[in-house]
Amino acid sequence: MFGGRVHNPAMTHDLSRRSALAFGMGAFALPLIAPRPASAGLSPILVELFTSQGCSSCPPADKVLGQLKKRGDLIAVSLNVDYWDYLGWRDTLARPEYSQRQFDYAKSRGDGQAYTPQVVVNGRYHAVGSRLSDVERAIEIARPQPANVPIMIKANQSEFTVEIPESGFKGNATLWLMAIAPEKRQVIERGENAGTTVTYHNVVRNMVPAAMWDGSAFSQKWTKDAVLGEDCKSCIAVLQQDKTGPVLGLAQWNRTIS
Repeated sequence: MFGGRVHNPAMTHDLSRRSALAFGMGAFALPLIAPRPASAGLSPILVELFTSQGCSSCPPADKVLGQLKKRGDLIAVSLNVDYWDYLGWRDTLARPEYSQRQFDYAKSRGDGQAYTPQVVVNGRYHAVGSRLSDVERAIEIARPQPANVPIMIKANQSEFTVEIPESGFKGNATLWLMAIAPEKRQVIERGENAGTTVTYHNVVRNMVPAAMWDGSAFSQKWTKDAVLGEDCKSCIAVLQQDKTGPVLGLAQWNRTIS
């Protein structure tokens, strides 16, 4: 099978009865564009891979994310969804709120497309996660401008602090905090990937809608224990229009360099 699996977001209200159909995707059939280094004044680009241990099309996309995470102009993360668990293997990294985030993206974009493996770039564009050239093209289309909202995230021994300066932004935005484990290896014993060992990169282990923002100057603290798990080495702050709209700003804190 080439491409991914599609899921109808209208079914999200009954998580126990999710089903889907296999299909091929043709998004962004464009040539590979070479990565560009992050430039001064530009925020990094958020790349989110929605993947599943129960989807046979996903392991190639997990490897692609392993390549993308090395780029200095990106923050690339994995979110495991749970709607393929009925196929015979319960995803050990999945959470229903990650599935819901993917469905909310499909609704926000207005195209209704939620499938695995799916990459969402800066909350706006999507591509099949196993097709590196398509993902590269989506990244170039989404590349932010210097007008993006600057965010600062810092930490001491016990707390995170996120600061956002006053902006000309008008409306409502959500500040998300995501705790990241750099790598997780999983032996999959049943289902479509039975007998396979998959390495997942920059795995989101916790995701908190931490605050709302309206364009005014902002500073708030959270305890590390409320966000980070023992296996998490970094935390990212994602500012998005409304709930899952375009990414307005992005910053990362790394435990190893704090």
